Amino acid sequence: MSFEPGAAVAEGSIPLCVPELRGSEWRYVKECLDTGWVSSVGPFVEQLETTVAGFVGVAHGVAMSTGTAALHIALLAAGVKRDDEVLVSDLTFIAPANAVRYANAWPVLIDAEPAHWQMDAGRVIDFLENQCTWTGGKLLNTLTGRRVSAIVAVHILGHPVDLDPVLEVANKYGIAVVEDATESLGSEYRGRKVGNLGNIGCFSFNGNKIITTGGGGMIVTNDPEWAARAKYLSTQAKDDPVEYAHKEIGFNYRLSNVQAAMGCAQMELLPEFVEIKRRINAAYSHAFGDLPGVTMMAEASWARSICWLNTVLIDEAEYGEDSRSLMKRLSRRGIQARPLWQPLHRSEALRGVQRVGGEVADDINRRALSLPSSVGMTSEQIQKVINAVREPGRVSR
Repeated sequence: MSFEPGAAVAEGSIPLCVPELRGSEWRYVKECLDTGWVSSVGPFVEQLETTVAGFVGVAHGVAMSTGTAALHIALLAAGVKRDDEVLVSDLTFIAPANAVRYANAWPVLIDAEPAHWQMDAGRVIDFLENQCTWTGGKLLNTLTGRRVSAIVAVHILGHPVDLDPVLEVANKYGIAVVEDATESLGSEYRGRKVGNLGNIGCFSFNGNKIITTGGGGMIVTNDPEWAARAKYLSTQAKDDPVEYAHKEIGFNYRLSNVQAAMGCAQMELLPEFVEIKRRINAAYSHAFGDLPGVTMMAEASWARSICWLNTVLIDEAEYGEDSRSLMKRLSRRGIQARPLWQPLHRSEALRGVQRVGGEVADDINRRALSLPSSVGMTSEQIQKVINAVREPGRVSR
């Protein structure tokens, strides 16, 4: 049994990360069908907005069709303008950089830090303090002359960015901080939920996230004006409740009531899902603790990760295989694994954008491999993954 990364998972294999639908999803979706509330308005949309905002500890939630849509609208609500610059994590899925381009702004890519693989706060501070100039009430990139208006800090793999130093320098210069918490709903930074740290936060409910609506996302913020702006822009910027009048270009980024119904059921199980993810991480960490060349992603003392995708670094010289060879061997055994994202500074889609560092992101990308992390994994499946990674005689295979 074998498959390529990203392909459909064969029956009997162990997938990387799939939804766990074992709560009230059927009942809530049936209620939508029975009542006819199946489109982009309905009670479950408002309920999900309230539930997620309450869980995170913020005042407002605005449901979106995707996590990427949430990022796009969050940037607009934060005041990002055409030809502004936005600092973005280099080691991440491309969605936040795409969202910056949707806003007609330009990403500046900030390298990861080696300990926890998140956006390097030290490099953010150095860039803003030493490579920018405060002129006319604006912080301008000395190299390009463009205004730096926002920072998108991406909490990758369920672990938070060390955000306090970033917030301090951002507040100094009046720069908005957008949390891309699309992979990290439920993780905590110094006792606070991510999404409640910066000015505005974004979550994804894609099928592989810790909870899912099939597809969907959410903006959260304590700013009532930003929340209202996000709702307005995501509903086609309609200016009159009856007449079809529009003063601005808007977007059809609404979440359906059916999807929100699934999300409400999933949110009821989120705390349990987080604990299961952490138990899977603990099992892997224990099993690989004495295995040469295999290092689990570390959790910072100030963080509580949701361990969304349990990811290891492979040292080829010590382990006997590189990360991609291990991925292929696991695939032949019916175990799906995947590498991390190509660092954004290497993306052809972002050719020519400025970067700060990139060497750490390159190294992590070369050595990292994410292992199966579904909430519904059985103990037998976890042990099968462990046995395959620990399999002797790797060099000869």
